[in-house]
Amino acid sequence: MKGLFIGLLLCISFTSTAQLSAVKGKTTYNFWLNLPADSILKTNPPVLIFLHGKSLSGTDLNRVKRYGVIHEIENGRKVPAIVVAPQVASGSWDPDKVLEVLEYIQAEYKTDTNRVYVCGMSLGGYGTMHFAGKHADKMTAGVALCGGGNPKEACNLATIPMWIQHGNRDEAVPLKQSMDMVKAIRACNEGKNLIWTEVRGADHGDLEKVFRGDEMYDWLFAQVRTGEGEVSILEVKKELPAVEAPTTPATEGTTGTGN
Repeated sequence: MKGLFIGLLLCISFTSTAQLSAVKGKTTYNFWLNLPADSILKTNPPVLIFLHGKSLSGTDLNRVKRYGVIHEIENGRKVPAIVVAPQVASGSWDPDKVLEVLEYIQAEYKTDTNRVYVCGMSLGGYGTMHFAGKHADKMTAGVALCGGGNPKEACNLATIPMWIQHGNRDEAVPLKQSMDMVKAIRACNEGKNLIWTEVRGADHGDLEKVFRGDEMYDWLFAQVRTGEGEVSILEVKKELPAVEAPTTPATEGTTGTGN
């Protein structure tokens, strides 16, 4: 009886602390959902959307754990937001289907609609710019790694803080894909909301290291949309200098491509 009681307590404890869950059949994209601690969840938390690269596409949702935000959460990172990581079965990300996931979360939970963020790598970098480019009015800020986008959406992207990063030795998605978007965004408003980082010596997979550091998360969560719909950018340089790739190449995400 004592053993049964202890087992029941452990089960209750696990249930109360387990935050990561798979959500299937609720929206077009199945997705991982990670809820923050109750103390944060009760205070209208922000929403962070992670869009994966091509190598994680498919129908096995566990693939989305291989690198990126969900991978980092499983390794112990505490993200003070509701995190959603959808999976695309094949092809490109559909911005309307990503919006469907966001709206489902906003209907299920009380969230801060002035703090909605998106980040992605490779195919997810393209997805980040397509989603934010089409639905900039729903977004607060985005980080696009080694991807690209549609220059026709650049002026929408120019209205929100965007941090675009790309390695100059990327053979899977050429650096030019990001640079074309940077040029188009700057043509709209001189890039007043844009940060552009060229990572010297970095190949495609090296950009995965961004998810393992704090800088991306800190920068995203510092951006807040005001009541007037504008986004207040706090202490952000207009352009960061190019930085060197890590001496030890990343092992995660090396097979993701943007097309």
